[in-house]
Parts: sequence; C-alpha cells; structure tokens
Amino acid sequence: MFKPPYPFATRIAGLGFFALSACLAGLTHAAEVPGLKACRTLTDNSARLSCYDALADQATRQPQAAAAPAAAMTAGASAAVASTAVAATAADTFGLNQKPKNEPEVIRSQIDGLFQGWGPNRIIDLSNGQSWQVADGSSAVLYLKNPKVEIRKAAMGTFMLELEGSNETARVKRIR
Repeated sequence: MFKPPYPFATRIAGLGFFALSACLAGLTHAAEVPGLKACRTLTDNSARLSCYDALADQATRQPQAAAAPAAAMTAGASAAVASTAVAATAADTFGLNQKPKNEPEVIRSQIDGLFQGWGPNRIIDLSNGQSWQVADGSSAVLYLKNPKVEIRKAAMGTFMLELEGSNETARVKRIR
C-alpha cells in the first residue's frame, strides 16, 4: 500500500488551495459591485475613501443589493471634503502620548496578606481596589507579608510592578 511521504503537507496544500479559490471568488464579486469604478475615478484621497465607505455601508445594510447611486457617492465625497479640516487636526496629534495633566507616574499601594509571587497571567489585587494582571509571562516565587507595591509607567504605554523587599518586577496591565 502506498503511503504519501508527507500527508500533513498534502492537507495543508489542499487547505491553501481552498483558501485561494475562496479569495479569488470574493475578488470577482468585488469587481461586479456597481459604484467601484466611480470611486476609483476620484482623485481626492478623502473623497475616494468616503466613496468606498459609503459602498461598504450600503453593502452591510443591503447584502444582496450593494449598489449605490452615483449621486450618493458624490454627496458622500463632498461631506468628506468638508470634514478634512477636522481630520487634519486629528492627524497632527496622531500617535502623541496625550495624558491628563493630573495623571500620576506611579501608583503606590500594598497587597494584603501573604504574597507568594506570581506566574503568567496571574491577577494581583491591591488594597486600593485595583486589579492588575501579569502581562509578560514572567514568574517569581516570593514570600512577603503585606508587601508595599509600586506600579510605574514603563515604555510604550506599559506598566511595571515593583515590590518592596524584592528585586523582581513584572510587566502588568490593569484589568479593574
């Protein structure tokens, strides 16, 4: 009896072919949607984007009849041009870390009772009512009674948990 050398690879290739054919079928459907040509001819980027957005909205409201009149496309395009000034202001501040002026850099609290350390995804409840989850997959075995805790801002919007009486730290995220 013949046994293929890599049966798993054969299955993966079959799944890949199936996925490719499904994508191509979706592309042929997209080419048939009326209004796409009208959107493609627009030269203003924001107008073209709003035209495509209007098509997408129309398609979600009416999955079988995704066509929208050309007048609706141009009306959507003119609305996008009118909102360009607001978008420009938002684009100027995009990516800037804008924090409230009264937000602290450090939170200080404590963990009530005996704290025996943490592991990946462990939730740590503080006495101030906040709950923080270990986010970096680290672990530490500690035996500390009512340890004081500092949670500091770290790089790229993350937070680090530091315990009094230990050199161990964990990257955490607030969940409550």
